[in-house]
Amino acid sequence: MVKALLIHKDDNVAVVISQVKENDEVVYVDKDNKSHKIIANGSIPQYHKIAIKDIKENDYVIKYGEHIGLASCDIKAGDYVHTHNVKDNREDNKLKEK
Repeated sequence: MVKALLIHKDDNVAVVISQVKENDEVVYVDKDNKSHKIIANGSIPQYHKIAIKDIKENDYVIKYGEHIGLASCDIKAGDYVHTHNVKDNREDNKLKEK
């Protein structure tokens, strides 16, 4: 079992606190102190993100309760979330500010 940290109640990713291998069970605790288990779909480096729910292409990736990017493809719960499947949304944010 590998532990992960859910930083904000609205996040759709958690941060793994040690190296994760494919098929490892990853456990995180939600805002109500309830434990949840996810099976990793692949390797994830220490301190990187795992999807805790499915994220559709062009939906926001949320960490710290903030939008940190947009999914560049469908991301399944248990997937490694990083630059290979998240695109920058700074231009999108600039449009919203106007």
